[in-house]
Amino acid sequence: MIFPMLVLVIVFLLISVRGAGRFRLSIWQVMLFGALAVLLSGSISPSSAVESVDLDVIFFLFGMFVIGEALDRSGYLAHVSYRLFKRAGSLDSLVLFLLFGAGLASALLMNDTLAIIGTPVVLLLARKHCISPKVLLLALCFAVTIGSVMSPIGNPQNLLIAMGGGIDEPFSVFLRHLLVPTLINLVACFFILKLFFKQEFRCDLIKHSQEPILDHDLSRLSRYSLALVVLMISLKVALVVFFPEFDFSLTAIALVSACPILFFSRRRFEVVRNIDWSTLVFFVAMFILMRSVWDSGFFQAILGGYGGSLLSLPMIFGVSVVLSQFISNVPLVALYLPMLSQAGAGPKEFVALAAGSTIAGNLLILGAASNVIVIQNAESRSGETITFWEFAKVGVPLTLVNVFVYWVFLRFF
Repeated sequence: MIFPMLVLVIVFLLISVRGAGRFRLSIWQVMLFGALAVLLSGSISPSSAVESVDLDVIFFLFGMFVIGEALDRSGYLAHVSYRLFKRAGSLDSLVLFLLFGAGLASALLMNDTLAIIGTPVVLLLARKHCISPKVLLLALCFAVTIGSVMSPIGNPQNLLIAMGGGIDEPFSVFLRHLLVPTLINLVACFFILKLFFKQEFRCDLIKHSQEPILDHDLSRLSRYSLALVVLMISLKVALVVFFPEFDFSLTAIALVSACPILFFSRRRFEVVRNIDWSTLVFFVAMFILMRSVWDSGFFQAILGGYGGSLLSLPMIFGVSVVLSQFISNVPLVALYLPMLSQAGAGPKEFVALAAGSTIAGNLLILGAASNVIVIQNAESRSGETITFWEFAKVGVPLTLVNVFVYWVFLRFF
């Protein structure tokens, strides 16, 4: 029970100091160290380690990385960013466009999808307008986390709750309870970012210019792939609502959507070679380490001692936000969901679990997979990064505000 927890603590410490002085490690390297440590110590067997890797997540990310890389290499992302942000004449309006655009889109296309596609866009905007990339990268991280709260398909843990919580009409339930507080939290995020980056928000007026498409053939195939993503997610939503027995996996969405690029592009090998492989390594390592921590029974023993108090909103938010940092939000939901069901939870408790486990991503870097995707992608593309403490400095007060807003709305409305 003790060794996996010790390794997890060391992983957190290494991530927190990885940008201090000459100490330079990538997040994926730290997580790989953690996975190797529990494997070599015998805390998890090789067979259990292999079983722990969620291939659905890995293949979903692979497919989306292919689409994101092709969109970027073709020049289409840079080209279309002009249309999306041309009305933003200042950093204030640019951040608001980013928060609400990425936030609302993540509710439909899933937060990880927006993290993959959005990272090269914000890096381009930062470079063109001489804005600190940290402001826009943080805005993207927080936007896709907050925005995904209000939809049962906004992220994997919400989908798990919608499918396993016995919620009738999950789309209407999520929107009824979470739409308004989510919009308020996006506004709150803007003011908190402005508070911590006062100097950046005093920058000159922004003048946009149209970027040319670099490869028209790859751009056309990339747009087909993006259209397939939207079409298949829309189909999945319809099936979940009307014909749940005919549902299909997120992996199918990503891999089928990537097919135009993988089968018909002359640059397919270049695209695949340059996707963010280090992030895929991170997720494989994370699954192994978190499975070892899970198998230790440490957190299950803690939760098992609380009994009926597990149904209280403060307990749901507290457990969700804190434990999601250690075992990730999907395993946390997998652990907590049956406990809530057995205790007789209703829709409010289930959406509180969705809100708490999702908004936990704003607290620390490891609280959400989308944070890791954004930061790893930024590091590999341009060398830009956000340290553990830079993220926490803004993320901790933001999370406290977010949790308070959701608690007020679930408690009194």
